[in-house]
Amino acid sequence: MTAPQSADITQLLIAWSRGDEESLNRLIPLVQAELRRIAKRSLRDERTGHTLQTSDLVQEAYLRLVDGSKVQWQNRAHFFGVAARLMREILVDYARRRERHKRGGGVMRLTLDQAAEWPEAKDLELVALDDALNSFEKFAPRQCRVVELLFFGGLTAEEIADVLGVATITVRRDWRAACAWLHDELSGRRQQ
Repeated sequence: MTAPQSADITQLLIAWSRGDEESLNRLIPLVQAELRRIAKRSLRDERTGHTLQTSDLVQEAYLRLVDGSKVQWQNRAHFFGVAARLMREILVDYARRRERHKRGGGVMRLTLDQAAEWPEAKDLELVALDDALNSFEKFAPRQCRVVELLFFGGLTAEEIADVLGVATITVRRDWRAACAWLHDELSGRRQQ
């Protein structure tokens, strides 16, 4: 994305935060492609035959973003960070509903490796990851945010650094620490 377009997005977001509805209409075409990229990235690791499509995920995230118009947008990176988080919530809600419907709601903990070997377990793995991230966020919110932006948002280390206002090396360090913690948590090594 070019710097002028990024600046335009930031200005439109700030105007929208202040109640300018016309800025929302001008913003949509500028963010649509990036929202689709984030949605595709979020859906890439879903199980085969997943019924939620990219356009559905973008539309649901858009509706939630518009509904949350009381957000005081800081910049383009903040907007896409929130969009990534909303897409995570949508996918987890979808997985929980599907699992309740399919198996009566039983949740099973899986490692990421197990989930990759068992395609039908993708919904369960996503729920387990979300539960682990919710626990992790209580004591390591920035590291949790790094995982969320990279895993669900598909942002690069540089983009994440911009969203969080930290150095790229900090993002990489946070990612390594978060992966280690999540591996222990999801493999059952961490005591509850």
